[in-house]
Amino acid sequence: MLPDQLDRLYSVSHPAVHPDGWAVVSATRPDFAADAYVGQLWRVPLDGGAPRRITRGFRDTAPKVSPDGRLVGFLRAAPGGVPQLAIVPADGGEPLVVTDRKLGVRDFAFTEDSARAVVTSAVPEEGRHGTVDGVPAPAEDPRHVTTLTFQSNGRGYPADQRVHVFVVDLPDPLGEPPVTPVGRAAKAAKDAAKASGVADDEPRLVPEARQLTSGDFDHAEPVVVGGSVVVVSARHEHRDLDRRTDLYRIDLASGDVTLLTDPAVTGTTLTVASPVVVGDDLYFLGADLGPDGTDFVAKNAAAYRVPVAGGPVVRLTDPADDDLTQLAAVDDGVLGVLHTQGAGVPVRLAGDGALTPLPVPEGASVTAVGAAGDRVVAAVATPVSPGEVARLDSSATVLTDFAAALREVSTPVPARELVSTSPDGQRVQGWVLVPEGEGPHPVLLTIHGGPYAAYGPAFFDEAQVYVAAGYAVVLCNPRGSDSYGEAFGRAIQGDFGNLDSVDVLAFLDHALATVPGLDADRVGVMGGSYGGYLTAWLIAHEHRFAAAIVERGYLDPRSFVGASDIGWFFAPAYNTADPARMDAQSPLLLAGQVTTPTLVLHSEDDLRCPISQAFRYYTELKLAGVDAELLVFPGETHELSRSGRPWHRRQRFEAILDWWRRYLPVTA
Repeated sequence: MLPDQLDRLYSVSHPAVHPDGWAVVSATRPDFAADAYVGQLWRVPLDGGAPRRITRGFRDTAPKVSPDGRLVGFLRAAPGGVPQLAIVPADGGEPLVVTDRKLGVRDFAFTEDSARAVVTSAVPEEGRHGTVDGVPAPAEDPRHVTTLTFQSNGRGYPADQRVHVFVVDLPDPLGEPPVTPVGRAAKAAKDAAKASGVADDEPRLVPEARQLTSGDFDHAEPVVVGGSVVVVSARHEHRDLDRRTDLYRIDLASGDVTLLTDPAVTGTTLTVASPVVVGDDLYFLGADLGPDGTDFVAKNAAAYRVPVAGGPVVRLTDPADDDLTQLAAVDDGVLGVLHTQGAGVPVRLAGDGALTPLPVPEGASVTAVGAAGDRVVAAVATPVSPGEVARLDSSATVLTDFAAALREVSTPVPARELVSTSPDGQRVQGWVLVPEGEGPHPVLLTIHGGPYAAYGPAFFDEAQVYVAAGYAVVLCNPRGSDSYGEAFGRAIQGDFGNLDSVDVLAFLDHALATVPGLDADRVGVMGGSYGGYLTAWLIAHEHRFAAAIVERGYLDPRSFVGASDIGWFFAPAYNTADPARMDAQSPLLLAGQVTTPTLVLHSEDDLRCPISQAFRYYTELKLAGVDAELLVFPGETHELSRSGRPWHRRQRFEAILDWWRRYLPVTA
């Protein structure tokens, strides 16, 4: 895969399943012509037949089927615009946009009668975000900050754009559309408004969205049950001092709020996600944050159950070993996705918490599941495709071929699994991709971010680009990684650069010794975020690498506090709050030990790992005489490599390959 083939990579949404036996998904891809992400909805038959595109919007995403099966709702964004809620008849027709929220719609859910939708949408503070003509962002009033959590990567300042709940009456998508009066009709409407003392507003072309919530907090993941909506929110008094979130039930008529996961009742402080309703019960995922609500390090999400009407909260699964990442309701229970051994596995959750794995395509990783009746559908990433749709019954059947566009120009290389043993006996899982030909091939050791994240066997665009350029790619999940249990993830707490470095180097040496075609004398190292940390740490202690790339790096724990959107709780939790111990884990303070040529790559608007980390590290390298370069991407956040502008993602790959051609050429 070449950098200019990024526009052939499709991502598939959570599948929505219709009772009549078909699924609907959105398939989106980066587009160079628009320098944006484009995509539409696809109808996927479950019992045979070719998938077909059913919408033609610029970017149509997040489809859901109404409870009566009559409608499909989704989010539609025009070029340069924000997503709005749209509906379309399930049996076909022209979509109808039903909201005009200034900052767009984040999520939505149908009411049980399918007559209304509950949406979450950011409400801009007056005077900001273009609410006053002639007052652009640089001219806005100063912000008065009194909290610890005052910024968010990719969002900016959350306090002036809180996400609230709205209710929208859905018009008949087959009815006659409204029109804007002109001429005599417009004059008559203005005269009537003046005579009645009503404000002379423009006629609405979409329904009025009734705001249901207010306050200095956000709402997410709405799920409708009866005459109420259940949402995830942090409304408690000391929400600025912890990471706790709760489930709240809000009456759609009165707006009355009921807390369903009160720590005073449950004895557990949770951060919650993925609520689903089955009968009279609400199932959800929750991670236990400890008594003070800040113990987030390597915490897995367990499945919980609570009555919708309120009552005892029951934990169903053991988070010490099992990490659930998504739930979905099915007629006879609950489905989920279990993250284990670097992959997503679909499971059925029993009432007693037992997890039964469902079939999965060979080598695939499930990212989301959906169901209707006894039909279960999954979004999957396979070894040779970033996104497909599969039916899961007695076996797993892939129903789509979105990767066909990529195969027209490139042949993806499947990753081969490898397991190494560290000097202290720790088992470490990883994967190696090897280019065609006997080699020996130069090697790129790549290190994932997180640190509580994981590589897996499924398609990874980064690895495919590097292997197509002639590099063998080595990836592994050292201690600190996700999907191997909480103890494995917490093993590096307070001691970054020790056991994680041991595991990575042991895996690299095992790969070089056992995988044919790898050149042990020509190895480069690279990583982003925490992977940037460990890359910078390794090159301060090891001088075996031909070159390095430190991307969006977490490079100095002490200066991370206050600069990063998560700095106030991340660095003390992972590296301790003791300044001396923080400094002992700082690659920035070891820059003088580096001799490896290093490219520092960062995004200008990164609030997760602020660009000041990159500026300081690059400068220290230059002062130490290291052959170092800095590449800065304007307008991008921490998510550049995953969801940045298509042209920037392409230019990033081109710059990375240029660096390796200069310092680690494919031909020795």
